[in-house]
Amino acid sequence: MEESTKPIYRITDMPIDERPRERLARLGAQALTTSELFAILLRVGVTGENAVQVGQRLLKEFNGITGLHRAQFDELCNQRGIGVAKAAQIKAAIELGGRLILESPDERPMVNSPADAAALVAYEMSALEQENLRVILLDTRNRVLGIVEIYKGSVNSSQIHVGEIFKAAIRRNAPALIVVHNHPSGDPTPSPDDVVVTRAIIAAGKLVDVDVLDHMIIGQGRWVSLKERGLGFT
Repeated sequence: MEESTKPIYRITDMPIDERPRERLARLGAQALTTSELFAILLRVGVTGENAVQVGQRLLKEFNGITGLHRAQFDELCNQRGIGVAKAAQIKAAIELGGRLILESPDERPMVNSPADAAALVAYEMSALEQENLRVILLDTRNRVLGIVEIYKGSVNSSQIHVGEIFKAAIRRNAPALIVVHNHPSGDPTPSPDDVVVTRAIIAAGKLVDVDVLDHMIIGQGRWVSLKERGLGFT
């Protein structure tokens, strides 16, 4: 009679060449699954689950990294096997990943397409639970000078003061900018009000000699360029 396979509840019970830390050292971080990367952060599991399995459970519970990014700190703390320390480690790791893009001012990214702009902000803005409007400030070569939050809350034509959008651009001598806001619903489809706001921003930009290159809407895993769709831009 064959001996039944014993469940593996600890990373140390795994063969050495299958353990996440050893695989990362040998193959590089890109070779690991997301749950294995989480296992390295968590270090230990709980009764009945090793660290990889805990990572798998978290990713399933929150629908991936984006869901963990959106989750409230207390929500993470209340998960089985995740206390304050591990929740802080997870949040810190995700935040570090989001900041990597703009880490060095000497290596400022260039924005040559709507996809380039979306790559700068979609990771963070897709996780916001309320509407947020930001501007990406650009130099004459379309290199990023900075990303500035302008409004937090509902963004519509009755509440927005377009002059606020250009204050940071004037202070930084930015000749161009891209306006970005998110739809917390996850659907980035532009509303009629979004188009009205876009026209007002473009008109104001002409008065202060700042070129509005685009207005983008960030949703859940998707984004829309109003310029590409010809909405508000002529």
